[in-house]
Amino acid sequence: MGQLKRKVKIGWTDNFAYAIGLIASDGSLHSDQKRIWFGSAEAEMLINFKEALGLDNKITRYARGGEKEKRYFCLTFGDKIFYQFLNSIGVTSAKSKTIQAVAVPKKYFPAFLRGLFDGDGSFYTFQDKRWPDSHGYQISFASASYNFVNWLKNKLTELYDVKGFIRPGAGVFNLRYVKRDTIRLASVMYSRNQDKEVLFLRRKYDKIIRTFAKDRLYKKGGAVVAQW
Repeated sequence: MGQLKRKVKIGWTDNFAYAIGLIASDGSLHSDQKRIWFGSAEAEMLINFKEALGLDNKITRYARGGEKEKRYFCLTFGDKIFYQFLNSIGVTSAKSKTIQAVAVPKKYFPAFLRGLFDGDGSFYTFQDKRWPDSHGYQISFASASYNFVNWLKNKLTELYDVKGFIRPGAGVFNLRYVKRDTIRLASVMYSRNQDKEVLFLRRKYDKIIRTFAKDRLYKKGGAVVAQW
């Protein structure tokens, strides 16, 4: 029996944890026990994904939901050892509703969380009626699995002392955080390390920074998010 071909070097780093977050949110595992697929409407996500795992596979385009125009980007690769590793930490095929938890070392949880946010997270802004010169905003993480969202909620409370609330959406459950906890989680996800090249989706990061720059609460010293 020949040696199994490996595409991914397995070992926890910030980039590796970021990629695990992307797979747990927007990826899928084929039932053949070997192939992993990742897709997004944003090319930058695929570029980040390739870099995070050191892949050389080609990024292709595809159409979704009966559409003819190929507006989305995807990448598929086979690695049975990495597939088995994903299974061992809680990411399996048909994961969208079955995923319950992902075993990520505490040191690398911020990068994993950033991957989840870039994959299936949102940042909402609105005018706060209580203070006319202050912006309201929330950070949110979505999943079709209630068990996973509830695990994430408890994990973030344990690690970062934040208290989210879960709301049902269109086929998903949304884990949301109020303003101060949003600042806290953004600070966790984007804390700067000058010795590393940190991967993130620029569009979401820029929106957060623009919002914080306008907000009175943030300016009073709620937290610091790196200006990259």
